[in-house]
Amino acid sequence: MSRPFSELVADEPWRREVEAWIAEQLARGGHRISGQISQPRIRPWSTQLVVPTEAGQMWFKANCPGNAFEARLQQALAELVPDDVDPPLAIDASRGWMLTRDHGPSLGERHEPTVADWQEVVSQTAAVQRALVDQKAQLVGAGLPDYSPLTVPERFDWLIERLSKLPADHPSHVSVDLARRLDRARPVIADAAQQLAESPVPSTFQHGDAHPENVYLDGSQLRLFDFGDAQWAFAFEAMCVPRGWISEKGLLPWEPIRDAYRQHWDDLVTHREYEALWHAATITHSVNRSATWWRGVQGASVDEWEMWGDGPRIHLVDVLELPR
Repeated sequence: MSRPFSELVADEPWRREVEAWIAEQLARGGHRISGQISQPRIRPWSTQLVVPTEAGQMWFKANCPGNAFEARLQQALAELVPDDVDPPLAIDASRGWMLTRDHGPSLGERHEPTVADWQEVVSQTAAVQRALVDQKAQLVGAGLPDYSPLTVPERFDWLIERLSKLPADHPSHVSVDLARRLDRARPVIADAAQQLAESPVPSTFQHGDAHPENVYLDGSQLRLFDFGDAQWAFAFEAMCVPRGWISEKGLLPWEPIRDAYRQHWDDLVTHREYEALWHAATITHSVNRSATWWRGVQGASVDEWEMWGDGPRIHLVDVLELPR
């Protein structure tokens, strides 16, 4: 069994290798490390290092194998939508390593997000989605997972089978009874996927975790970052995470935020049609979100499985709790 990702990236040999790579990449741009590199965060899916240089602070990010595509993806996005995504300073695509400029605090770190902040986030999300509709080949070629609607039923079947085989005490174990209930919901999954595939709204880039803490201001321009949860999927799935954030905090009205996103699709669907497609998208999103979580925790330690390992099961079971 391979070592947990979090143990690997906490080891001194790994740090020495990474710091040598960072120094080499900085030197190519005429920069050098000017202080102690720190490692403020380690998760089963990624870790970040803060790199002080004489030209200002830089950030290094390493992803677990399942999310190693992020470095190549950000590079591709920066080429396709340069106003919305900052290019990495350097990447090692084979190892999932990326060096970027410091962008200051995220929008969500600056202050408690307002309705206007959320509207700007979801509006930019939609604009980027519209700009990338025809770029599937380049983005999937960069490693972006293809979770488009017609792939969802097979993924649903795979998840049930895989989670059912886990030990009974595993956080994401699916019991025999739960597996039967999920199997009975398969026609709902298939119908939703077909409805989305046949709609005039396309599949496109789906950030996977769009919220104010994953955007920052560059002057007056918002820029997106943190693409480890990204996928190629039905467009409206991008609003599931914002809806979850707004519902959980209960501080802001949802409708004006939804409307800021929806208006970007008014040329394709009516408001009534939007609501029907949104409902179907919440169903496929539950399956895709489960798969994203499964991918991200594969290299978790025993303690990390206890902390985060129920994510795949929780999101998969959401399909039973959504209104029909």
